Amino acid sequence: MLSYRHAFHAGNHADVLKHCVLLQLMEYFGRKDKPYWYIDTHAGAGIYSLAEGYATKNGEFESGIGRLWQRGDLPPALQTYVDAVASINEDEKLVYYPGSPWVAWQAIRDIDRMRLFELHPSDCQLLQANFEGSGRQVLIEKADGFDGLKAMLPPPPRRAVVLIDPPYEDKRDYARVCSSLKEALKRFATGCYAIWFPLLQRAESRDLLQQLRAVTPGDWLYTSLTVNTPSADGFGMHGSALYIVNPPYNLPATLQKVLPYLVEHLGLDRGAGFELQHQIS
Repeated sequence: MLSYRHAFHAGNHADVLKHCVLLQLMEYFGRKDKPYWYIDTHAGAGIYSLAEGYATKNGEFESGIGRLWQRGDLPPALQTYVDAVASINEDEKLVYYPGSPWVAWQAIRDIDRMRLFELHPSDCQLLQANFEGSGRQVLIEKADGFDGLKAMLPPPPRRAVVLIDPPYEDKRDYARVCSSLKEALKRFATGCYAIWFPLLQRAESRDLLQQLRAVTPGDWLYTSLTVNTPSADGFGMHGSALYIVNPPYNLPATLQKVLPYLVEHLGLDRGAGFELQHQIS
């Protein structure tokens, strides 16, 4: 839905998990001296202000990146993530937060390429402005990322990290995520696909993991971070999850260090916790 603006939620607990894991995926792909593509189906604006505008309405970043910003005891993967956020801030002040495309931009090499989709007209315009001067390395399209992904697969280098991260305000997004993943795996079975989704008390959210597993024939990893007990009225997001197809073999060990730390420092009550499941051959 075009009413969704990620700026309201920039830097919250869900972004911490998503962007920390994203950097680990890209670091792994960057180990080989071969190019790869980063494809983002719902890219957003790229960079968000935490000092004014939407992000100040609820201040969600304060209980997310804000709790990690000044810490000196971060696990290495979280330190890499905080360093990426710090790269667009000055004087150790937390003023801006990078969205997924800008996080990815910190990790790619000259030989790699980025393909970004954003349907919201204002966010797409901001995204284009933020990546002005990036040349042919970054291609931005004002388009539905579910549809755009089909045309991108398989990518020429036959290596890619694909982030599928819709807003889920439209219930149809859940079904489209599953159908898009199924179609993508037919076209490009060896790609690394990271699907983010919110943890909500609605059937679509609760059932999504099982539906994703049903269309995944090979290796996979599921991880979630819950920061509070679900509300009695059934409203609100109490956590978030990532389902990764063809994950790096070393990702479970990394997350075993990251997730307990996030529960300890981002958890809001006794309902905080994490899950980590995987099948990696």
